[in-house]
Amino acid sequence: MHPSAERVARALAALGVDGQVRELPEPAPTAATAAAQLGCPVGAIANSLVFDADGAPLLVLTSGAHRVNTAKVGAELGVGSLRRAAPEFVYASTGQRIGGVAPVGHPRPITTLVDTALRGYDTVWAAAGHAHTVFPTSFDELVRITSGTPLDVS
Repeated sequence: MHPSAERVARALAALGVDGQVRELPEPAPTAATAAAQLGCPVGAIANSLVFDADGAPLLVLTSGAHRVNTAKVGAELGVGSLRRAAPEFVYASTGQRIGGVAPVGHPRPITTLVDTALRGYDTVWAAAGHAHTVFPTSFDELVRITSGTPLDVS
């Protein structure tokens, strides 16, 4: 397993998560590619999107079925500027590369929003630190392990 995925697996175990990190045969950098390999609806994929919120990282775990409305989220958070983070910013904030950013296992806590659309799925799949790895979870568990705030982000 990739070292980044091993760090995420350790973080998940420390947080009491039962779901195990699973290696996929092909990279899954998008919700559609992950869903195709897992045989689940694209909406059950929790995309981990990192934004630059006035210079601070913001992690949005959104359903793969839709896009984040940055104007709405920025207004909700009272952020002047909310934009997709550059790859270097993502790596510096999470220790993980775009396409495999997990909800946990970062060098320091990151403010996190969890898309309420994920409530509609019994099993949600999230990245596990590398483009080839995912783990099963649930909406409630994502909120718990990230100390995230539930929000309709679309």
